Amino acid sequence: MATMGIDPIAVVREFIGNVTDVDRLNEEMTHMRIQDDKEMEDTIVYGNLTETGNIIVTAIGGRNGQPKQTISYMAERAVGQGAFGVVFQAKCLETGDIVAIKKVLQDRRYKNRELQTMRLFDHPNVVFLKHCFFSTTEQDELYLNLVLEYVPETVHHVIKHYSNINQRMPLVYTKLYTYQIFRSLSYIHRCIGVCHRDIKPQNLLVNPNTHQVKLCDFGSAKMLVKGEPNISYICSRYYRAPELIFGATEYTTSIDVWSAGCVLAELLLGQPLFPGESRVDQLVEIIKVLGTPTREEIKCMNPNYKEFKFPQIKAHPWHKTFHKRMPPEAVDLVSRLLQYCPNLRFTALDVLVHPFFDELRDPNARLPNGRLFPPLFNFKPHELKGVSLEMVAKLVPEHARNQCPWLGL
Repeated sequence: MATMGIDPIAVVREFIGNVTDVDRLNEEMTHMRIQDDKEMEDTIVYGNLTETGNIIVTAIGGRNGQPKQTISYMAERAVGQGAFGVVFQAKCLETGDIVAIKKVLQDRRYKNRELQTMRLFDHPNVVFLKHCFFSTTEQDELYLNLVLEYVPETVHHVIKHYSNINQRMPLVYTKLYTYQIFRSLSYIHRCIGVCHRDIKPQNLLVNPNTHQVKLCDFGSAKMLVKGEPNISYICSRYYRAPELIFGATEYTTSIDVWSAGCVLAELLLGQPLFPGESRVDQLVEIIKVLGTPTREEIKCMNPNYKEFKFPQIKAHPWHKTFHKRMPPEAVDLVSRLLQYCPNLRFTALDVLVHPFFDELRDPNARLPNGRLFPPLFNFKPHELKGVSLEMVAKLVPEHARNQCPWLGL
């Protein structure tokens, strides 16, 4: 790599110039104001469910002639916490079902975009919203509680497990997880028109028994509208697409493809590929691998970016980034996802037919313990709408076509 005598951090500081990322989320919410009280019709209950053993009682139904049904949840333990609020594991006392409840502070002036988005989803690789309710506190704060299916593990924990025991993750798991991640992205991008904007291992749930993956946490998700600006300060740093670092506000769903490409690389390496310690350092880490972007690549990322004063740093060959025994198909796929120019990245649907996943299409392939793979080819008609017959034939292998009888193949 041609970095001798160059301080890459100093280089990139000058390179970034005056890019600012202090957009305000409120700007994106101007069209989300509540126009009526329909959003608030859901049952509002009093109580704090985040302390272990606490019980909260709510009701579902009562609309369209349905009878109201009382449901009680008992908090068991917190499983996640952040600036958004808290996620905790709870037990439904009526059924014994374990659920995850995400509790977020609700601004009474606005609709909750995460709730609006999640109500649109119905997919095996997207976490399922069971129902929701509002709760209040002594300070009269209003909280939205999203009741979600409970999935016990995350891709982050799986990667950490193999790192702690100093072993590489079995490649079949990397293939399974990556395939399902991109199937979920193809669904939300093509069928719903939603960009997740925070793809990372922590937001990818895994059932440790079946190895089914489910995309979760849609707190940053948004329907992108061409011509409408979006905030550029979005997505967790290690997985942030370079156009966001360059301050682009008219980006596309390809930012999710970049993030998922970073997750694939992390699954293969056992550690993050671009572990930047700051916004500037993040770009340094990317340049160390991809080299300095050309003027044309910068224009692809952000046409409004005008600073071009930086020395040339050569790209580091992809095959040298991974260990020698890494299958060439894996390296090829990473290289097609982690491109500077958003338009040159594969779409999520393109990824699904890549040769890296051919093993998953083998009718005799199994999990390491001999069990069957989770459902991979049970596509619904809207998932493959507008897809060529040639591509459909690759997406749905012959042995799995009984899962898609609507295809008529």
